[in-house]
Amino acid sequence: MIQRFIPALFASVTLMTGSQATSQTPTGTCQRSIAQNFLVFGGGGGPSYNEIALEKNMLYFQRSLTELGYNPSLAPIYFANGNTSEKTVRYLDERGREQYKAHNVPNVKGASSIANLRTWLADAAKEKSSTPLFFYFSGHGGHNRINEDNSTLLMWRDRELNVQNFTQMLDRLPQNQPFVTMMSQCYSGSFANLIYRGGDPNKGIALQTRCGFFATIKSRPSVGCTPEVNEADYRDYSSSFFAGLTGRDRIGRKVASADYNKDRRVSYSEAHAYAKVDKFTTDLPISTSEAWLQRQVSNPTMQEQILGQPIASLVKISRPEQRFVIETLSKQFKFDPARSFRGNLQAMKPDLVETAEDEAYLVRLSMELTNVAMERRVKTSKDAKAIGTLNRLLRCESGSWGKP
Repeated sequence: MIQRFIPALFASVTLMTGSQATSQTPTGTCQRSIAQNFLVFGGGGGPSYNEIALEKNMLYFQRSLTELGYNPSLAPIYFANGNTSEKTVRYLDERGREQYKAHNVPNVKGASSIANLRTWLADAAKEKSSTPLFFYFSGHGGHNRINEDNSTLLMWRDRELNVQNFTQMLDRLPQNQPFVTMMSQCYSGSFANLIYRGGDPNKGIALQTRCGFFATIKSRPSVGCTPEVNEADYRDYSSSFFAGLTGRDRIGRKVASADYNKDRRVSYSEAHAYAKVDKFTTDLPISTSEAWLQRQVSNPTMQEQILGQPIASLVKISRPEQRFVIETLSKQFKFDPARSFRGNLQAMKPDLVETAEDEAYLVRLSMELTNVAMERRVKTSKDAKAIGTLNRLLRCESGSWGKP
């Protein structure tokens, strides 16, 4: 089992890499701020796939705002059909029968339409604010098999919004207004390309500071869209990310602190790290900096060299949240830190990898080791543009909601 899995594992990692993109590094950083703007879009493109889990994600987001001291009524939400009172939320009743109901999300401003998103962002651009904007999308995604760097969000009435068209809306925002997103849809990693002008990796890094966190890589579907009602059974990136960010899960229980660097706040990157080990799913979470770093892996040989290094040597140069992920996942598979990932994989007992979820967690570990190695490679290079780009992304990702 393990020997057959090795080629598949390295193929999965290779899927995430591409040609190295060079760019001019603009000025400006994403500094932590006590002020924060929010914007939320969610729901399926039609009733048949507007599952109740998506509605409950909206409600959990509002509870997360409350947990950190924000007034949830100040965060505009655009959900599915908006306020038409149509029965568009699909769920399963106590007998497992499919039913539909009207949503009960408070403070919904309208439908999750492309027109409403374009209008909101256009109005925001006119305000010329420097207050950071946090955008949360919880819905479905479409897979662009021809160009996986330009996949889509599925908006209300089955309208598709691709990465490049979405990013062109962001390009109109003030250059000094940082933009952070968390997206949980299938193929969401494609939207890591919003760091580029027009969402195109060939056009260089955008002038506006932007970063994001995504449930999975651009080539993979994600989990979590279910018509099941019981939130205690939900296993998805949104649940884990907001639990890590706030310290409380979606059914109100306290969770272990994600403050891995002990600075008394939980950053986006720390919440992202928490999500990588929290729920046992097939997702492969990725951030903008991680997607950018993996583009710098120029060939499979470089990948193999990284995964041929002792795990302990990579732990020593990792950031606290990276160290948490590596050490936690290494213990899960009983890896010897003195050996390399490859060496551990070859010696692993077959019964430790029996499911698709097990395989995903191995890929997560290989991704984290790659991120650490490539971050060090970039930072010790003489490429000032690449160093500037990486530092800018990491600063953005280390932001937080803070306290209002």
